[in-house]
Amino acid sequence: MPAYAHPGDAGADLVTAVDAELGPGERAVLPTGVAIALPDGFAAFVHPRSGLAARCGVSLVNTPGTIDAGYRGEIRVIVVNHDLRESVSFRRGDRIAQLVVQRVERARFHEVGVLPGSGRADGGFGSTGGHAAVVAEMGSTDTVKNSASDREGI
Repeated sequence: MPAYAHPGDAGADLVTAVDAELGPGERAVLPTGVAIALPDGFAAFVHPRSGLAARCGVSLVNTPGTIDAGYRGEIRVIVVNHDLRESVSFRRGDRIAQLVVQRVERARFHEVGVLPGSGRADGGFGSTGGHAAVVAEMGSTDTVKNSASDREGI
């Protein structure tokens, strides 16, 4: 049964229903034994647990996994062991992911010739900076030059 660890938590912990061992670089689909029925207008999202990533190098392949209101099957979690040297063992009942339930809006899509303008325009993939400064501190000028060109539209 999904459970919140603390009052105010956004994510309820999901646990594995089986024992499993993941070798270095391996992935597996772990069953949770949980199926849910969400009302229309809601969806659930399966997110990774930060502790698994920090301690074991384990993450989720499909992040976040989306559970639509109409889905009635078992929630299964696709985990991957990013550690290239150590195996990771899961025991039945180990917490493997978090389930976040949210209201969702259904958008109406339609084709247009031109989008209205915005302050951001089409800037993406690092266009607001941050990462380039970290790379600059590490000494890579090529990355900084490319990032600056992208921001300036050159």
